Parts: sequence; C-alpha cells; structure tokens
Amino acid sequence: MSKPLAESMRPESLKDLVGQGHLVETGKIVHEIIANKQPTSLILWGPPGSGKTTLARIIARETDTEFVELSAVTSGKADVTKVIEHAKQNERLGMRTTLFVDEIHRFNKAQQDAFLPHVEDGTIILIGATTENPSFEVINPLLSRSRVLVLQPLAKNEIITILKRAAKSLGLSAKILPKASIDLIAEISGGDARIALGNLELARQLAKTTITPDIVKTAAQNKLPGYDKNGEMHYDLISAFIKSMRGSDATASLYYLARILQGGEDPKFVARRMVIFASEDIGLAAPAALNLAVSTFLAVERIGMPECQYNLFHCATVMAKAPKSRETTDAMNKAQALARSTSDLPVPLHLRNAPTKLMKDLGYAKGTEWKTGFKHPDGFLPEEIINTNFF
Repeated sequence: MSKPLAESMRPESLKDLVGQGHLVETGKIVHEIIANKQPTSLILWGPPGSGKTTLARIIARETDTEFVELSAVTSGKADVTKVIEHAKQNERLGMRTTLFVDEIHRFNKAQQDAFLPHVEDGTIILIGATTENPSFEVINPLLSRSRVLVLQPLAKNEIITILKRAAKSLGLSAKILPKASIDLIAEISGGDARIALGNLELARQLAKTTITPDIVKTAAQNKLPGYDKNGEMHYDLISAFIKSMRGSDATASLYYLARILQGGEDPKFVARRMVIFASEDIGLAAPAALNLAVSTFLAVERIGMPECQYNLFHCATVMAKAPKSRETTDAMNKAQALARSTSDLPVPLHLRNAPTKLMKDLGYAKGTEWKTGFKHPDGFLPEEIINTNFF
C-alpha cells in the first residue's frame, strides 16, 4: 500500500523544510541545535500541518539520535515504560534517544510527571508537539526543563512551494495542474500543509485529465471536517454552549457539550470555560459553583477521557441550573475602568503602614484600629472618589 502524499513528501533535512524561518535559519535555535549536535528537550507549539512532526524527525536524524514516536491519544503508561527501557539500553550502548510525543497535551498530569526523571537524567530527549497553549496543557516542571518553540501557520507562498514540489514528484505538468488550481489549493488549506497535500492527492484521483479549480473545490469539500478546533465551528459551538448555560437551558447546554466532545475537543478546554463561567455568570448568586468548576477541572486533568465526561456533564448541568448573578463581573469592570482613569491618586495616609515614628507623626495610619470590621471614619478610598460604590 502506497504512503499518503503528505507522508511521502515529508522533508528529511533542514535545508528541505519549508517555512518556520524564525526557528531554522542560520543562527536560529533549531539550526544551532543541529549544527552543534546538541539536542535538547523541546515543546513544539503550533497549528496542525505546520511541521511539528517533521521538525522533530529532522532534529533527531541530524543530531544522530534514535527517533521514537508516541501519540498521547493512543499510548498509555505501558508504552512510555517500554520506550524508557529501550532508551536505557541505548544509553548503555552509547546512543541517545529522542522521544517524540504527539499531542502531548492529551497526557494527564501524572502521565507527564513520569517523563521528568528521565528527561532530567538525560535518558531521553523529549520533544512534545501540541496545538494547545503549553502554559495550560504542559506541567510546569516539564516546561522548565524544555524550550518552547512556537510554529506559525504556513504562508500561502510556502504552501505553493510544497505543492509545486509534490507536482514535480508526481509528474504533474502545468497543463495537468494549472497555476489557478495550485493557488486555490493553497488558499483553502488554511496554512496546513497536510490538508493542502491531501486535497491535491484527492483532486488527482478525481480528475480524468486536468485538475481544474472545480475539481479542487469538490476534493476540498469532501475533506472538510465537521468540527475544526481552530475553525469557525469550534467558536460557534463553544459560544452556543456558554450562552445556553447563561440562559439556564440545561438541555441545550448538554447537547452542545456532547457535540464539542464528539468533535474531539480537549476536555480541559471545556472545564476551563466552566471555571470562568462560575465566577463571570453565577458569581455571588451561588458562590459554591466555583468550587465545583475547579473540582471538575482537577477531575478531568486526573481522569481523562472518556470517563471524565461524567464530571463535565455533571458540572455543566449545575452551571445551567444555578441562579445567575453578574454583580461581581460588573463590579470588576467598573473597578478596572476607575483604576485606569485614576491611577495617579495616592493612597490616603490613614491607610498606609507606619513602621517609623516620623511616619506616624506625618499622619500615616492615623485613626486606624487593628480590629475586625473596623470602619475608618475617613473611609477607604482616595478623597477624590470617596463616594464611589460599585455595588
């Protein structure tokens, strides 16, 4: 069985890589890692099809380390243990091992913790790939032992370069694959080289002779997913989920939650949205909602899919049915606006600490009594805004 076009066209050296010049050009970090043969643990953060896997393979190959690949979606603790044991054998033979973990954000905290001692002692060089912000998705100890490299979506001209290479490899002349069709494939790829090559491959199969723009549109339509985590459908469904909870419609909330999860969304993203919602939309009406939302996030982080769906649906039901109050949210917005417009107002003397006799003589902490509930006769705000009340 022949390889998919996207796989067969994957570059094998840095000089053949298209895009990510801010990382791979002379003097940039990846170029220097390879030039000095000094592989280091990395977190590659970027959108799908931007070259994360390709870059990891090139780094491993050009620094003379064995490349081992795992997907956090399909791998478990046993797979990780097997790789670590293999890396230890390599170490005894004087070889180094690069472990590439695709979608590393899918591993929970405990699974990510398992890498730490082996990264620390040099048994493995860990390269993790993620489409999600590693600040939220990768544990701090792992981040502190790695460099985070941000990959950008490929520009249209870079996608065109990749498509022209593929056309040459496939023996497609300009007559069979006109410029207009190449431009269209590049335009609708969204900066994703894998999608671009997939659309070219399917268009070639559909075309009898010339790959026309109409055939490209047909091929692209057949490949469009129902839910793209970086696309409009993602934002539409999340918006509908939040608005349904805000409108206290539990049925609609759970319906949109089901669609979001079935679309492959990271459950931690949903849990974070409910933590925000608990304070933003429920607030003082049911303060315990925040505790539930935070507990849900922790449960999701520790349990993972599919079992953590029980926690998510439980929390979403409570959020939808809970009484709502935006009093805190409105007060926060007013406080922030007032703070911006009066940022030069000094703190009243009676509210300042008075650690020296001179400061006491100047009126610092004057009239203040150190007891619970004490209300100073001069109030707690600068004189210019003394009558302000956010509530």
